[in-house]
Amino acid sequence: MSEKKLVQVFNPSLAALLFAAEKDKGSALTEDEVIAIRNSSTMMLVSEEAAAEMDKKRGYKDIDPDNCWQQWRELRKRF
Repeated sequence: MSEKKLVQVFNPSLAALLFAAEKDKGSALTEDEVIAIRNSSTMMLVSEEAAAEMDKKRGYKDIDPDNCWQQWRELRKRF
């Protein structure tokens, strides 16, 4: 019997949480703020398959919590 790998999934998505926090702040988030938001947000562990299904339903792949600062900087450049 093989074990399924579990991955972190944020609900709401980490990207949505960061966009909302930045809008509320009225300026760019700092790295410390991004990390604090990640650390205080609701997260669950699900199988990779379930995470992929959630991304599909959302219409986008969420930010990787382990690389959230780098991915957040890249994501916000597009908006």
